[in-house]
Amino acid sequence: MILSTQTHVAAERFGDAEAVRIIAAAGFDAIDFSMFEDYNAQYLFSDGYKEYIAQVKAAADECGVYFNQAHAPFPSYRVGDDEYNEMIFPRLIRAIEIAGLLGVKNIIIHPVFVPENKKEFNMNMYNSLLPYAKQAGVKIALENMWGRDKKRGYIVHNVCSGPDELADYHDSLPREHFTVCLDIGHCGLVGEDEAEFIERLGAERLTCLHVHDTNYKSDDHTVPFIRSLDWEKICAALAKIGYKGDLTFEADAFMYNIPSALIPSALKFMHDTGRYLISLIERKD
Repeated sequence: MILSTQTHVAAERFGDAEAVRIIAAAGFDAIDFSMFEDYNAQYLFSDGYKEYIAQVKAAADECGVYFNQAHAPFPSYRVGDDEYNEMIFPRLIRAIEIAGLLGVKNIIIHPVFVPENKKEFNMNMYNSLLPYAKQAGVKIALENMWGRDKKRGYIVHNVCSGPDELADYHDSLPREHFTVCLDIGHCGLVGEDEAEFIERLGAERLTCLHVHDTNYKSDDHTVPFIRSLDWEKICAALAKIGYKGDLTFEADAFMYNIPSALIPSALKFMHDTGRYLISLIERKD
């Protein structure tokens, strides 16, 4: 099974190309390219983006790794914010194009919570992006989301938060161009059992992951075994459905306060944890 991690925190610290080199040196097979923060927006969404992406891809080629996954900017839409929405849709299109330039298989584009006609809104959004995905040769991955009750101050269901809704959204789109990325950490935040979620989706829908740990109260995005999720049970569920996708971390938030000199060691620890999780999935009884 391929092991990958996102560029986010390392790239914020060192830039995308150097982050690729550091991630590759830590032993990862592939890389999830992050396109959702300000640190690279000036390069990705300006006229010189093709040259910039060529440099990033060259760094990966030199290191013997590749880009298996990408994450588009989010949120994909904001209710009542016309200025933001006019800005973000072209960026989603550009992110899909960049994913194609990098040779990415799947790009995560978040579904959107709207108060009315939620599914219709999301189907229209995803179908409007479909021609660009076809042109780039990339699949769009839907992700399970969570929301927050601001008045009561805790996390609640949002859009595609449960397995039935996520499966329904996916099944309403052309399967050859859409897939599911299960964010393992998001499941428990809304009270869903991670293993049951995996089994309900099945291997035909579920082809990519965001792997990280939580304490069931906050979206921690940290390394497994540091918080509260049952990783033996999660890995057993992935094995049970015959999961054929990659294991991709979205777990680098623990590195925010780590000195730059220790980032390579932190990534090596994450790598070793990933190899252990893969061994749990692939073990033979």
